[in-house]
Amino acid sequence: MKPSILKLEKLSKTFDKFTAVNQIDIEVGQGEIFGFLGPNGAGKTTTIKMIAGLLQPTAGDLSIHGHPMSKDPSRCRELTGYIPDRPYLYEKLTGSEYLSFIASLYPQSANGTDFLGRSQEYLNYFDIEEWQDNLIESYSHGMRQKLIMTSIFMLEQPLIVVDEPMVGLDPKSARIVKELFKSKASEGKTVFLSTHSMEIAEELCDRISIIAHGSIVASGTVSELKQEQKHASENLEDLFLQLTGAFELQEVIAALRNNQNDNVLNRTL
Repeated sequence: MKPSILKLEKLSKTFDKFTAVNQIDIEVGQGEIFGFLGPNGAGKTTTIKMIAGLLQPTAGDLSIHGHPMSKDPSRCRELTGYIPDRPYLYEKLTGSEYLSFIASLYPQSANGTDFLGRSQEYLNYFDIEEWQDNLIESYSHGMRQKLIMTSIFMLEQPLIVVDEPMVGLDPKSARIVKELFKSKASEGKTVFLSTHSMEIAEELCDRISIIAHGSIVASGTVSELKQEQKHASENLEDLFLQLTGAFELQEVIAALRNNQNDNVLNRTL
């Protein structure tokens, strides 16, 4: 594997008596787009918040570019760009003021003309350059998502951590985001991507890990997982449902299909 950018070793997080993440091991190399999949409540967001330095692990180790989070959290945060699924932005700032504020927090990554040029480039990609002097409170959810993506992409950090990147984006912007992820990976950046979209995972990710009930249940390329689970003819969605124990869904689907067939039959009689 390429040089390790992100490494989780026996990483765990408990809240009182509830174990949200249970001793997970993940290693992601330079230039990879790594998919992190799981049902609601599986531990994805908790894991991502630990990687981003927003939650402290209960046990285990986490390192970014060789820097342990426990010993050097500031350096780990400098190397990581975090795009949450529900971005919180300062609504009384304009878009340009927000980008300048973010740049001031990462002086080594965003400086002078480089920052200005890169921020304008991404604003243009997302078609919000004409909004940059408006207050963020006037932005739609999708525009806010585009702004926070601009604020992260412009920093050129080696690790980009993304939680549900396509929420609120129109099809054009979603396609641009996909291409930007591919471009960043080709430049040697690493993308750790959590998503519920099996299509996005299958299209973008070099490898994936599937988490359920706080534990990793499968890791590898899509083709490797299909081979291991003897699902060579199935798509990633079917494989995901099998691995995460959604057996009851088969009964629901069968009932719905039977109902559809009955409705079609009744209309033809």
